[in-house]
Amino acid sequence: MLTYLFPGQGAQQEGYLRRLHEQAAFKETLDEASHILDLDILTLDTPDALRSTVAVQVGLVVAGVATVRALAAEHIEPDISAGLSVGAYPAAVSSGALAFDDALRMVRRRAELMETAWPSGYGLAAIAGLSEHQVEKLAHDHQHDGHTPVYIANVNAPRQIVMAGSDAALDAFIARALAAGARKATRLAVSVPSHCVLLAKASEELLAYAKDIKFRAPLGTYIGNRGGRPLHTADAIRDDLATNMRYTVRWYDALTAMIEMGGRVLIEAPPGQVLSDITREAFPDVTVVAASSMAFDRLVATIRRRTGADGG
Repeated sequence: MLTYLFPGQGAQQEGYLRRLHEQAAFKETLDEASHILDLDILTLDTPDALRSTVAVQVGLVVAGVATVRALAAEHIEPDISAGLSVGAYPAAVSSGALAFDDALRMVRRRAELMETAWPSGYGLAAIAGLSEHQVEKLAHDHQHDGHTPVYIANVNAPRQIVMAGSDAALDAFIARALAAGARKATRLAVSVPSHCVLLAKASEELLAYAKDIKFRAPLGTYIGNRGGRPLHTADAIRDDLATNMRYTVRWYDALTAMIEMGGRVLIEAPPGQVLSDITREAFPDVTVVAASSMAFDRLVATIRRRTGADGG
């Protein structure tokens, strides 16, 4: 089964929108997004723009949907779609549960709420080499010792955990994690404390906003963020998208579900290859390709060959 993966905030790179391929579907999607939001989408990947949560989240949705559309123009459609954090929005579009224009408007509102809630002094840190249980215990001890709390934001792999909190608290927690045996502990290029209780109020506001947005039951399989399981109704997908900023992203559970469902060829939308690397390490027997790592015609040929759709 063909599976599409859509990265979250932190995957962005300078110039990633301008490096999208030249196929008509890419250009048409960029132009459509610019018209919907009344701005030039190609201004969202400059160094200055990448400091904005709004610019980053909108840009990631555009890159994801443009890739879906370009592959659809080659008669390639996914069986399963899943995205990490804001990547869930292009996944919802890919699965047929949400229209592109509604996804853009909802993501812009999401990012504005997140940025307004904590405009500075907060973010994320990635901890590698410790289990969720170990990190949970460290977070408890960290708070018990008088530090501002930190929270588990993402479980990306059994020993790859992302923490959310204030800058000072995360810096102190990184030192604690390294002392406890973490292989690596670094800050991420995210300026908001995603996927924790600090965004509970913003999540409630986005859920209220989403009530006026039309969702549909997915045509393909959509994998949710909070539970890491397939969601089959419009209301369930609306709730997942509107509230995922408030809850831990169970990405490893989602990835496991995709593999258990028969996902064997996984394509990561631009930019980067963070999700590809996680997948290769956890499931070395599946085929995973980062779309940004090769020319578009080679990507199409690879998908057709790996899925048996090349007539061979």
